[in-house]
Amino acid sequence: MRNIEKYQSLLTGEVDGLLLTSRYSRHYGAEFDIAEAVAVVSKKGSRYFTDSRYIESACNSIQGFEVLPIDGKIGFIQRINEAIADFGITNLGYEEAYLTAGELQEYEKKLNAKLTPFNEKIYGFRAQKEQWELDLMKKAQEITDKAFAEVLTRIQVGMTELELQAELIYCMYKNGGTGLAFDPIVVSGPNTSMPHGVAGERKIQAGDFVTMDFGASYMGYCSDMTRTVAVGYATEEMKKVYSVVLEAQTKAIAATKAGVVGRDIDGIARKVITDAGYGEYFGHGYGHSLGLEIHEAPNLNTRNDKPMPVHAVCSAEPGIYLPGKFGVRIEDVTILTEDGNIDITGSPKNLIIV
Repeated sequence: MRNIEKYQSLLTGEVDGLLLTSRYSRHYGAEFDIAEAVAVVSKKGSRYFTDSRYIESACNSIQGFEVLPIDGKIGFIQRINEAIADFGITNLGYEEAYLTAGELQEYEKKLNAKLTPFNEKIYGFRAQKEQWELDLMKKAQEITDKAFAEVLTRIQVGMTELELQAELIYCMYKNGGTGLAFDPIVVSGPNTSMPHGVAGERKIQAGDFVTMDFGASYMGYCSDMTRTVAVGYATEEMKKVYSVVLEAQTKAIAATKAGVVGRDIDGIARKVITDAGYGEYFGHGYGHSLGLEIHEAPNLNTRNDKPMPVHAVCSAEPGIYLPGKFGVRIEDVTILTEDGNIDITGSPKNLIIV
């Protein structure tokens, strides 16, 4: 089933049309990415609207939608209302999680159809990836693994976190990335105790941990990995914490499969860290889904009390963060199957000393 047909399957009575305003849902429905556009889906027809910057690309690449331009005379509102009239739409399901209050107010005032919040159902298909999506994500992860192997050869005492971040970004593009899945996290020494620290002018020193959380994007689909490496040497405490995090990840990955409740997988990793005496230093969830966005649902955290679906793609990223000292995080990406999972991250997880 094509993705646009999945969207059309939602039109069973509650709504008779969908208004796709987010880049991610438009990409999913059209199976092609345009930065700025709006789309309308109905059972009688579907239309995709964009401006002169993207119209040629959209016409050449998008299937399943009639592609129409917007300009200074004919804007999105007029195009949407034309589709509402032509397709007999009375109730449009919209993505409330992606609209600003101002955008929603304008649509409610100017569109000739009722608007119904429908984000959960529009979003829901993305929890389970199709094989072609999995193939793109595997490719994205291969690029990310290659970038990691290359950037290891570039880490030097005296270079700043920002310099290393620049090298990492270059390596992802050099090895085939079509974009960045997110802004990389590159921190060193005591800064590694901040899970989402920001690279700065601190110079890398011997005896530092360096944490790199990064991912390439390939054809719109994300990869995600984290590795913590030591520079020059690692103290016994650093080695101990690293081994605890690695054990937590290894045991949780071994228990990860479709049908297992998300918080139960999180609990396996959390128990290892707590039993080792570091429970208070693991503050975030064990993992999240990813795909067109770097953070998607469903999640492997303490709040998810529902079974995980087949072909969810989830990160596995436990960590320990000792304020003012150092932190360790190790992250892979797993594809959940009925009888287990496929870890698509190929980079080594032993403690690397560069």
